[in-house]
Amino acid sequence: MANPPLVLYDKRGPVAWLTLNRPAALNAVSLAMRDELWGLLLAVRDDPDVRAVVLRGAGEQAFCAGADVKEFGSAPSLVAARRARRERDLWGLMLALDKPLVAAIHGWALGAGCEMSLLCDIRVAADDARFGLPEVTLGYIPSAGGTQTLPRIIPRGPALQMILSGEPITAAEALRVGLIHQLVPRAELEATAEQIAARLAALRPGYAAAIKRAVGDGLDLPLPLALAREAAIAARPATSSFQPG
Repeated sequence: MANPPLVLYDKRGPVAWLTLNRPAALNAVSLAMRDELWGLLLAVRDDPDVRAVVLRGAGEQAFCAGADVKEFGSAPSLVAARRARRERDLWGLMLALDKPLVAAIHGWALGAGCEMSLLCDIRVAADDARFGLPEVTLGYIPSAGGTQTLPRIIPRGPALQMILSGEPITAAEALRVGLIHQLVPRAELEATAEQIAARLAALRPGYAAAIKRAVGDGLDLPLPLALAREAAIAARPATSSFQPG
């Protein structure tokens, strides 16, 4: 019998649902899962009928508990591991996706799982969610963008507290510091994520891509240059022929 997919794909009209599917391992990201997610994100990127994406975790316990520590050191060499990661830069692909990404988070969102959610545009969490970057307790630093994405989303102080302590925070605290956009009862998580994704998918073609490009391009520019970039993007025809670039 074939093994079940490590990432489930479900297309509901213009919304693609990607479900991390290793519930027995708290949806920890294995190399094989990373490769499956990479392939599905490429498919989503290239599918003109997909207008928004929801990312979630299977099972009752976790969105994603981080990287699969059982695979640490399993690559033939550090050089080979780094080369494989560069060739399939999952985090870069998520960041560059011009379609809105909605993270529907429940249970544990730790390490790479927390970092994955930070690369999404909208984060809605159930009241049982817990967010953390525990890498410091394992002897290394967050290496999937956490040191850069977290302080761009929440204030520097709370970001440093999370990264330096490795201690998780509750969903209520995540809402207070701005890490998540919406907090809902666990039973309402899927419906809420579906509503958010449907609204995003209903935007006029090109709008979401234009907004993501304007915000992303402008963040690291001086304000006058960022405003010029915004004006250049806004001047393009907002039609289905809009191509960000």
